[in-house]
Amino acid sequence: MQDLKPIRVFLEVAAQSSFAGAARTLRMTPASVTRIVARLEEDLGQQLLLRTTRQVSLTSAGAVVAARYTPILREFDRATQDITRANRPDRGKLKISAPLSFGMRVLPELVDSFCLAYPSISLDVQMTDRLIDIVEEGPDLSIRISRPPTDKSTIWRKICQIPRYAVAAPDLFNRVPRPKSPEDLNAEHCLSYATSGEAEEWNFSQNGARRSVRAGTHILSNNGDFLGNLVRSGLGIAVLPEFIVASDLAQGRVERVLPDWQVDPLWLTLFYPPYEQLPPMVATFTDFFEAYLRQSDGMDFGAG
Repeated sequence: MQDLKPIRVFLEVAAQSSFAGAARTLRMTPASVTRIVARLEEDLGQQLLLRTTRQVSLTSAGAVVAARYTPILREFDRATQDITRANRPDRGKLKISAPLSFGMRVLPELVDSFCLAYPSISLDVQMTDRLIDIVEEGPDLSIRISRPPTDKSTIWRKICQIPRYAVAAPDLFNRVPRPKSPEDLNAEHCLSYATSGEAEEWNFSQNGARRSVRAGTHILSNNGDFLGNLVRSGLGIAVLPEFIVASDLAQGRVERVLPDWQVDPLWLTLFYPPYEQLPPMVATFTDFFEAYLRQSDGMDFGAG
C-alpha cells in the first residue's frame, strides 16, 4: 500500500541505522530514502532520527513511532498475505500437517506431482503422529488417519478407508499358539498402537458377528512403522494399516493373523479449521490429493 511506504522506509532505516543500507535493501536511491523520511517527520511534526556523519539513531519520538508501528505493519502484511492467498488457487504457501508413517511413505511422490502441477504453491509439511489441535496450531489443513471423526468444532472430508490387518512374522507361531478366533489372542503377544498409554482395542467382524479384543500394554507406541519393525522381528502381533505392511505381506516377511476376520478400517480424512468456505488454494490441494489417491493402490474408496 502506497500510504504505508514512508513507515516501511523509516523502519528499515531504523533497523539498519543507515540510510544507505536501507536504500540497498529497498532498492531505492539514498536521496529518495532521505526525502521520504524527511517528509514523514514533517507530517508527524517530530524528528524521528538523529543523523551524524558516523551513524543514524532513533530519537525518543522515533523510538515510540517504531515501537507502535512495527506490530501494526507486521499484522497488516500478514492479513494482506492471507487475503491474497485465500483468493488465489494456484499461488502462495500452504501449511499441512500429516501423520508420520503416511507422510514418509505416501506424501513424497504426491508432493512431487503436486509441485509439478502447481509450481507457484510452496508447501510446509509438518509430520506428527499426534492428533493436533488444528485451530490452535494453525495449519491450513491436516491429514488424519483415525477412527471416524467425532470433533464437531472443525470441518472434515472423508477421502477413503484405510484397510488394516492383524499381522505377525511366520516364525512367531513356532513359539506361541496360532489363534483361530479373536478370543484366542493373548494380550501378552499383542502390540498396541496407542497415544494415551492405554492398550489398543481391536475390533473384528465376520459374517455379521463382531468381536472386540484388548491388545497388550507390554509394548505401546504411537508409530506404526516402529510396530511394523517389531512385528517383522517376531516380537508379537500388531494391527497395522495396509500401506505399512503391504510390502512385507507380499514378500512373506509377515502374514495375516485371523485372515477370515476383518479388522475395522480407519478413515483417511482431511481436517480444516472452521472456514466458512474452503480457501481456493486449500480446495486446490484437496482436489489434487483425492484424485492422486484414487489412482493409487491400497486405498479403499468404498462407502463403508
